[in-house]
Amino acid sequence: MNLPKRFAGLPVSEGIALGTLHIADTETAVSATPEEVGEAFAAVAAERFALAERLRDAGREQEAAIIEVGGLIAADPLLADPAVAAVRDGGDVATAVRQATEAQAAVLEALPNPEMAERAGDVRQVAHAVLDRLSQAGAAPRPAGDFILVRREVSPADLIELAEAGLVGAVSVAGGASSHAAIIARGLGVPMIAGTDPAVLATPAGQRGLLDADAGELIVGPEAGDLPAVLTGHDLSQRQPGPVGSDEPARTADGREITVLCNVASAAETRRGLAAGAAGVGLLRTEIPYTEALAWPTLAEDQAQLEPILSLLTGRPATVRLLDFSGDKIPPFLRDEAGVGSGPSGEAAGLAALLAHRTALPDQLRAILQAGRGTNLAVLIPMVSSLDEVRQVRDVLTKTAAALGADLPRLGIMVELQVTAAAAATFAPAVDFFSIGTNDLTGQVLGLDRRDPTAKPALAADPRVLALIARVADAGRQAGIGVSVCGDSAADPLVLPLLIGLGVNTLSVPAARVERVRTWLAGLDTPACAALAAAALQASTVDQVRDLVPPL
Repeated sequence: MNLPKRFAGLPVSEGIALGTLHIADTETAVSATPEEVGEAFAAVAAERFALAERLRDAGREQEAAIIEVGGLIAADPLLADPAVAAVRDGGDVATAVRQATEAQAAVLEALPNPEMAERAGDVRQVAHAVLDRLSQAGAAPRPAGDFILVRREVSPADLIELAEAGLVGAVSVAGGASSHAAIIARGLGVPMIAGTDPAVLATPAGQRGLLDADAGELIVGPEAGDLPAVLTGHDLSQRQPGPVGSDEPARTADGREITVLCNVASAAETRRGLAAGAAGVGLLRTEIPYTEALAWPTLAEDQAQLEPILSLLTGRPATVRLLDFSGDKIPPFLRDEAGVGSGPSGEAAGLAALLAHRTALPDQLRAILQAGRGTNLAVLIPMVSSLDEVRQVRDVLTKTAAALGADLPRLGIMVELQVTAAAAATFAPAVDFFSIGTNDLTGQVLGLDRRDPTAKPALAADPRVLALIARVADAGRQAGIGVSVCGDSAADPLVLPLLIGLGVNTLSVPAARVERVRTWLAGLDTPACAALAAAALQASTVDQVRDLVPPL
């Protein structure tokens, strides 16, 4: 009898799931026939030509021409034929593709014309796309029914795409609790672990798995004795979310009203958050569907992404964040540009690129204003570091709203950079509200990358981070503008009482945690929370703060 295999991982989204394992990546080499390799090059070329045509239709001729070059590269027999021939001669597929593209890249890099030499990056991008396509073609088909996704690096887009297709859990070899995949998993209520042994990718297809994300463990081929009591006799994945949440405002035990909103990137999260009692959406992440894009989205693409979500929010708050291509969400078309996202100020590169593009910002704002008609709409600028950035966005927003005859929505900024939080009083007169992004702010203050396994929402209780939150909250009060917290720490039991104590009245939390946060708030007393926050600001470490805060 085969014993179950157990794989440990870092718990990043709580819960328990039982389902068939879907190994979307494998440890085996890419396998393909010579014909399939040739077809992959042709498919990548066709994809780029189609994108170029969409961009041209949108009046973005310069970008269309650049993308078209990628199509011509992928369709060039001088690139594809050597790879196909090497595979026909028995060569390894991945090696054949890489060697063929590197040979062409080297030729281009040696050219004296700098513009032509830069095309070497396009050649390498084609190689990545071809191998990705071949890997996906060789992957096991998605199981019917409930399944647990297993990948080398689970992406946010994976989770959103599969959320309503039977996904009940996720296992990632890479990543940590502050990665965007983990954030989306928490919003969807999908149990997930990260930092798992790569050997999990060699698990045979069709195996059943028990994912206990509370304990940080995946059991392959679980036996009856491995199943928690809650699973005995039935499949956990068949359970529905808890009872529909109340439409009444959330209140603390002493009667203070707290607005609880939800963070979303999909219609599935939005429906879940509203059902649990969220008053609306405090953070709509618009960039998630485009993290593998080859160009800025068109107006039509922006509209198609926004309308299914904003149509659920008629009469409710809907705060839409502008495209935030930073950190672990930089798409290929920005990732490959020199300096973007790679330097010490790379955090703001996505905003700088958005502002520099001729149509990306006007197109997105137009789509937001059209899709958001009927909502209590607000626009949120990510990764702000200067007042000039706010001015540029406000100018475009004002002109776009006037052209559409639309009401001008409130304009706020994400406060997630240390320098911006420290200068909150300077920014306050220029904006309509602050939204504190504790994930990035905490990471920057503590020097932690989002993918770092030690990066967790609870670290926002570090006195250095709390001092910045207090500064922002005070600046908001002085200026008479709203201050919300939209990082995952707003749903953390250690941090939540401290935020209430610092005077934060609006929280935007993962959709799956709305009901729990509302319950916790009902048990909090404002004066007691204020005393806790004051004591925490005098502490030296997060561990000292943890000792101060009683469990919820």
